[in-house]
Amino acid sequence: MRTDLVSEPGDPTRPNEDFAGVGLPACGQGGCVILLDGVTPPRDGGGCVHTVPWFVGRLGAALTELTVSRRDLTLAEVLAEAIDRTAGAHAGTCDLSHPRTPQATVVLSRWSDAAVEYLVLSDSVLLLRSPGGAVAPVLDDRLARLPRAALATDALVDTHLRNKEGGFFTAAADPSVAVRAVAGTLPRAEVGALAALSDGAARWTERFEQGDWTALFGFLAEAGARRLVGRVRELEAADREERVFLGRAKTHDDATAVFVEL
Repeated sequence: MRTDLVSEPGDPTRPNEDFAGVGLPACGQGGCVILLDGVTPPRDGGGCVHTVPWFVGRLGAALTELTVSRRDLTLAEVLAEAIDRTAGAHAGTCDLSHPRTPQATVVLSRWSDAAVEYLVLSDSVLLLRSPGGAVAPVLDDRLARLPRAALATDALVDTHLRNKEGGFFTAAADPSVAVRAVAGTLPRAEVGALAALSDGAARWTERFEQGDWTALFGFLAEAGARRLVGRVRELEAADREERVFLGRAKTHDDATAVFVEL
């Protein structure tokens, strides 16, 4: 197995709100990938005394342990248990009912000799490449399908769409959200490599239109995660003034890319 992982903050003066990890069981068979993209909180802190990096660190650590050690659980059950553990760690100090309580997007994948399991919640990306080279994206596109007018203000999003039916879902404080994830299982023989990307790294395709998912996977596999993130930074800097591609989005976002050749 070969792995390549890079995570870079969008602003070097602020903590990175992404989390990524690769886990290998002690038995040496199979493994897992975990990627979280923390949601930047509102100015009032979202009713929580903790930072988003604190939240993604706790949730990521729980997901890593459970994904490796609890193979009797599905990935949705792993996510539910990890959310519950993390919520319990700050339920006594924070308002977990606040719509902007710390939260994150989620990508999970776990493989054995027999199967590759996957789960995606919100707008991070998982790419699965077959031994023959075909790339299949696993996307939770509920946020992308919402009308732009519905996303005009944070207040509209928080009141009507965030973690609500007809809107989109993230991992926050409610374990039941795990069943909303896009999840499935493929025979191990159908997956030769995979990649997990936060939306900051997926900008290569989604915002800057450098190529489709197959082209991005090829660039990542050949040039490496460091070069992919570096290229995104070049594109962001080039569009800083005219904002043809960036529009109203932040110029630089936290960017994380994980590549695994099984």
